[in-house]
Amino acid sequence: MVVTASGVFRRTAVERADQRVSWERGDQAFFSSGACHVLAWTCRDFYPEQEIALAALYLGDFEHPLHVYARWGTWAFDASGWNPEAELLKVNSDFEGRPVREVETITSDLREFCEKHVHRQPHQYWADPTERARAYVGRYDPPWG
Repeated sequence: MVVTASGVFRRTAVERADQRVSWERGDQAFFSSGACHVLAWTCRDFYPEQEIALAALYLGDFEHPLHVYARWGTWAFDASGWNPEAELLKVNSDFEGRPVREVETITSDLREFCEKHVHRQPHQYWADPTERARAYVGRYDPPWG
């Protein structure tokens, strides 16, 4: 799959206001914008034998992340599947028209991250997206073979 900037799938005002409308988007759109953090945590949990880290992209002076993804070595996993992390950073910078600010490694758990960055926890969605995220992660072959 080709790396696509998360901003391509930004939620509309209706999708932000109505969780069911947001939920009904296709998987790539849903996990690119609105549930990327759930997908990242699910990816890490899906491969407990691997040292998968979680990372957040920031844009400009924004206090909260633009996008969250899983990282393994030089590889990144998000709604575009597994791709070189450098490509993920480039497409997001190009789409936004400016460089993404430093990538931050996330060390908190999902609940703490959501509270700090005003993101929904899985139980706060129209339906819990965890199983949907597990199925999505399972579609992609990991880079370690």
